[in-house]
Amino acid sequence: MIEIKYNSEGLVPAIIQDSETKTVLMLGYMNAEALEQTKATKKVTFYSRSKQRLWMKGEESGNVLNLVSIKNDCDKDTLLINVNPQGPTCHKGTDTCWEENNSPTLGFLSELESVIQDRKDNASDDESYVASLFKKGINKIAQKVGEEAVEVVIEAKDSNDNLFLNESADLLFHYLMLLQAKGFKLKDIVKVLEERHKS
Repeated sequence: MIEIKYNSEGLVPAIIQDSETKTVLMLGYMNAEALEQTKATKKVTFYSRSKQRLWMKGEESGNVLNLVSIKNDCDKDTLLINVNPQGPTCHKGTDTCWEENNSPTLGFLSELESVIQDRKDNASDDESYVASLFKKGINKIAQKVGEEAVEVVIEAKDSNDNLFLNESADLLFHYLMLLQAKGFKLKDIVKVLEERHKS
């Protein structure tokens, strides 16, 4: 049983977060009845302050929020609700109420993949290292991954942590390039690992 401190109106703020991407999708309010209905139906239900009634998210659009988990914060006065959204969350048709794209991200590595993609696709006369390596073809990129892997093994046997980390960074960077040369992204590898973990 979750202990909840409702406000003077009998409501508690509920932060809605995508359980997979961890993106915050929206903020709504629940009363005790909305919370119970959410638990019972596994579809997130709020209390609408403007309509003065319960409303299940997606009851008109079909873009429901399937319940994954409910957590209360340290002060017992704010809920964090993890969901699997079915379609856009915002009534304006965007993924989130902050007009953000709700897609999986691997933090800086996703940003780095975007940079690699951009330099690959938009090579100029003043070519970057990435563009020049892509121009040499997949065999050269694969060769670089092999060379960097050997360097990582060599440095792993040594005691210079700085060199080991730098060679590891070089290996990962070139591996990201090799993935793109093959038409894949790091998320494809993550998916394989997740499937292995489930089995």
